[in-house]
Amino acid sequence: MADTPRYNRRSRNVTEGVARSPNRSMYYALGYQEADFDKPMIGIANGHSTITPCNSGLQKLADIAISAVREAGANPQVFGTPTISDGMSMGTEGMKYSLISREVIADCIETAVNGQWMDGIMAIGGCDKNMPGGMIAMARTNVPAIYVYGGTIKPGNWKGKDLTIVSSFEAVGEYTAGRMSKEDFDGIERNACPSSGSCGGMYTANTMSSSFEALGMSLMYSSTMANPDDEKVGSAAESARVLVEAVKRDLKPRDIITRESIENAVALIMATGGSTNAVLHYLAIAHAAEVEWTIDDFERMRRKVPVICNLKPSGQYVATDLHKAGGIPQVLKLLLDGGLLNGNCITITGRTLAEELASVPALNPNQDVIRPLDKALYAQGHLAILKGNLSPEGCVAKITGLKNPAITGPARVFNDEYAAMEAILADQIKPGDVLVMRYLGPKGGPGMPEMLAPTSALIGKGMGDSVGLITDGRFSGGTWGMVVGHVSPEAFDGGTIALVQEGDSVTIDAHKLLIQLNVPDQEIARRRAEWKQPAPRYTRGVLAKFAALTSTASKGAVTG
Repeated sequence: MADTPRYNRRSRNVTEGVARSPNRSMYYALGYQEADFDKPMIGIANGHSTITPCNSGLQKLADIAISAVREAGANPQVFGTPTISDGMSMGTEGMKYSLISREVIADCIETAVNGQWMDGIMAIGGCDKNMPGGMIAMARTNVPAIYVYGGTIKPGNWKGKDLTIVSSFEAVGEYTAGRMSKEDFDGIERNACPSSGSCGGMYTANTMSSSFEALGMSLMYSSTMANPDDEKVGSAAESARVLVEAVKRDLKPRDIITRESIENAVALIMATGGSTNAVLHYLAIAHAAEVEWTIDDFERMRRKVPVICNLKPSGQYVATDLHKAGGIPQVLKLLLDGGLLNGNCITITGRTLAEELASVPALNPNQDVIRPLDKALYAQGHLAILKGNLSPEGCVAKITGLKNPAITGPARVFNDEYAAMEAILADQIKPGDVLVMRYLGPKGGPGMPEMLAPTSALIGKGMGDSVGLITDGRFSGGTWGMVVGHVSPEAFDGGTIALVQEGDSVTIDAHKLLIQLNVPDQEIARRRAEWKQPAPRYTRGVLAKFAALTSTASKGAVTG
């Protein structure tokens, strides 16, 4: 694909390379004139929908992008992409479609861009999987591309306390534990999400969009703007103009997405305390871009990059606060000055990352959202890669915000999320327990559903520091606590997590980067010999397709 001529490639006859072909007639039906065939054809992948507030404010961004593309001398071609709301599907069978939607979005964009021979692509998205889905497609198609994030939601408020969507999930645990009144429970539920925009903490949507600034595939400051604000519309228009220039220069995603720029993106994720899902998504993005990157590279980056942003879920502030404090460019400037970024990486503007950051002012000392490197919240990053007999391929633990990120306790084993949730709400889980939630991996779920409901319930009941949770599924970007996800190999493939029995001693130790089933090797071997793979939960449709095609989580749960 990389060697195929790109500029105005669609107007050419595919076999003969001549400018005229019969398919031009259909463009005249769309209102094209003769001069339009000398202009770049710019695809706009519009994720607008009224399914979720994350995507309900995207149409105005698509509209301004259409106008800006035309003004820049190119032809906009708009097509839709689907979305699944993680927050709305959480705790239901619908959550199994969330990660799968990443692959569906990537496939949709690839299909439209290559099927219609577009010269460039702008993806506009909001909810969690919109960003990695779009970036995977950009890396696959390798036509000039830019990502436009729909913007964050503004914080809600109840009785003077700022709220996010996670406040609602945690309120369930507090209410059932008798620690919250019905008035406050209802008030939080009704006021947590006050506008359009994606979930406001450094959860998965804001994590991925922020990292795209560091990656070089989005404009500076764009990821922390609030969707309702006018500056978000202006940024979308500027993104369109920048993209048209990139098409003219033939500056493509694989010129930008390199091992060094992925290091920059992961450094930013560590510095901001971003989502565990970023591990899964950057493995997939690197795979699509054919960049060498493994799960062990995240641990390498964690050891050298401190957490310098005080952001939810384990900190105090939300994305709008980060924007006021200087946004992602301010964080990147601190990392660059500290020798923690590759400043020579090219960005979509054609300038290097160092050039993009040259005008960023000094850190404002009168704020507590962003810390200088020498006053970091944590000396090392928060996303630890643990290994041991429970996960020889590696798994992901989020270790910030904990008094002691180590626990050894009896396993409480559940083969689905719903039974575990019932046990938590019925006070059957006690401090010191380690929940093992399995058959929730890429194949077993299928689709690696997120465990925000049980983790939030534990926090709401005051056990976020005292109960461990291990799963071959995923966690929401809003999750914090003694939690370990993406355990690989997963239970459905016969990983050791499938062999854990009720009451077994299990260790999670982030200090030692260890996840261990404390059972003799001979006993584990005996259990493995007796284990039988369960029948697939789905045999038709997109869930069955994903389960049949997906890789292990340690390689990004990719399908191709």
